[in-house]
Amino acid sequence: MTTNRLIIRAALPTFIVGALATITGYITSGSEGLIAGVFGTLLVVVFFTVGQLALDKVIRTNPALATSMALLLYLVKVGVLFVLLLIFRDTTAFDTKVFAATIVTCTIVWLVAETWAFATAKVLYVVPGSGPDIRPIDTYEPKDL
Repeated sequence: MTTNRLIIRAALPTFIVGALATITGYITSGSEGLIAGVFGTLLVVVFFTVGQLALDKVIRTNPALATSMALLLYLVKVGVLFVLLLIFRDTTAFDTKVFAATIVTCTIVWLVAETWAFATAKVLYVVPGSGPDIRPIDTYEPKDL
């Protein structure tokens, strides 16, 4: 599975849930809820897309670090999103409750969709033609009569 397909498979459900959160925010809080929903959705999609592209770069250059880098990127992403929630907690530009709910919901949807995309992908564990040149052994031996 290519990185672009993975991003699309994770971003599409995230945008759908983000749109629902934005509509709900608009209904409950007016224009402040609308701004919070759009900002939260875009923040999650952009942030997680950049993280996936960074992970893809590491996988292509040093596959041995893939798992460690994926865990590190996950912790950094969640940590930065938490810091952003703390930074914007007292803002009056948008509804902070809608913003927080949108970020948490979109993050969960992204992670579930990404996990599902990885689980259903058909990944080659062995690259065809990359092994040693093995020829079948000729087992026919003529017998003396």
